[in-house]
Formats: sequence, structure tokens, C-alpha cells
Amino acid sequence: MTDASLLAVTRVRHTLKRRLLQVTDVKLVTPHLTRVTLSGADLADFVSASFDDHVKVFFPNPGQEKPALGEGGEKPIARDFTPRRFDARAFELDLEFVLHHAGPASLWAETAAPGQWLGIGGPRGSFVIPTGFDSHLLIGDDTALPAIARRLEELPAGAQATAIVEIPDVSAKVDFSTQADLTTIWVERDSAEDAWNRAVREVPLPSGEGYIWAAGEASSIRALRKNLVEERGWPRTRIRAAAYWKRGAAAVHENFED
Repeated sequence: MTDASLLAVTRVRHTLKRRLLQVTDVKLVTPHLTRVTLSGADLADFVSASFDDHVKVFFPNPGQEKPALGEGGEKPIARDFTPRRFDARAFELDLEFVLHHAGPASLWAETAAPGQWLGIGGPRGSFVIPTGFDSHLLIGDDTALPAIARRLEELPAGAQATAIVEIPDVSAKVDFSTQADLTTIWVERDSAEDAWNRAVREVPLPSGEGYIWAAGEASSIRALRKNLVEERGWPRTRIRAAAYWKRGAAAVHENFED
């Protein structure tokens, strides 16, 4: 049993800064997910302390080579993304983009190429969940894959982890790298209508000192959190749930807390 005193969740604030970065590599992870590597001296003091941090990504407006990050003028289009990997020595930051989704970020990523420019802002802060929990339940759709993959890479040997991931089809599966004892449940979006909710309802809750993290579409994650906390009695202090997007809306990022 893990010492509960070592499992305090903490919030860390960071100095908010906008950075102009250049694409140096683009890799197709799956037919539905592409990884973009950004580089530049502006990353010299970049910090990402948690696997579910988010940065604001600024895209060039039509006719622009670079996004306008200064005051005044036409504001750039912006969306929130998880820092998938950061290499402080190489000044490299990886972001992963879900493809074939409506919206400017997905459209940009479908034609992304080295030499292009993006801006980022943040992260404004980090919600740091210790890796020392005995067991971890990670739940999300394909927009949460970067955060889930990063978390699994961070978990130590001996930890128990279960990941429930909703994907468009089997071609969207990724190979997770982790030292933890991992069980992965893939739920195809076009399968039985209740498959996602059933998978969450039927999965065992974390044992020992456990933690649940969930992110995805707003209404689904809100309902999921309600089920886990109000119906199954999971402690509110041991769950982190967030909306990474909302059906019918643009640029949504919201944390569900009491």
C-alpha cells in the first residue's frame, strides 16, 4: 500500500509566455493521428510539469506565413493541445493532432510540413498527479491519446494501469510504451451505441490507492464523472475529468470540478 501522504495532488503556476516555433518534422502515427515536432530558441525556458498540461496553439491566418503573436491586428486562430514530448536540450516540442475532424487544427495538420510556423502560449499551470498511486484508470477518446500515452510512459514499474480509449476504428490504435502493468480496452466509435458507457461501467475501479483521469467530449465526460462519483462512490478528490472538445462548439477546454 502506498503512503497516502506522498499522493497529494498539487497545482503549479507558470509564467505565461507566447513563443514562435518552426515545424522540423511531421510523422503519421496512425491514419488518424499525426505528430508534429516544433523547434526554436523560444523553448529555452519552456516547462510542462504534468501529462495533461495544455498549451494554446496559434495558427497563421489565411495569407500569413507566421501567426501574429503581438498586440493588435487580426487575432490568430487558437486551439488547446497537450505537450506530448519536450526535449529541453534539443529545444523540441511534440504535439499530436487528430486528423479528419472538422476544424482549423485538423485541416492544418493534414498538410503540415517542415518549415511552417506555429505559435504557442503556456502552459499557464500544471495539475500534478503523483505517479506513486498503486493503480491508475485512464479514460478518453482519441483527442486524449497524447495525454494518456505520456502518462503511461511516466508510470513506474509495479503500478497497475487500465486505459479505456474510444477510437474511430481499429486503425487508430497505438502501441503504448510503459513500465506499468497495463490493460488496454479499445472501444470503436461505430460499434454498439452503448459500448463506451458499458466499458466504463463494467471496468473495475482502481484498487489500493488509486486515481482516475478522464478527458474527451464534454457531455460524455460529464456523464462519466457523474457515474463514477455519484453512482459508484469514487472519491471526488481522486478523479480529474476534463472536456477537450464539445459537440457543436469550437475551442472548448473545461475541467469538471465541484
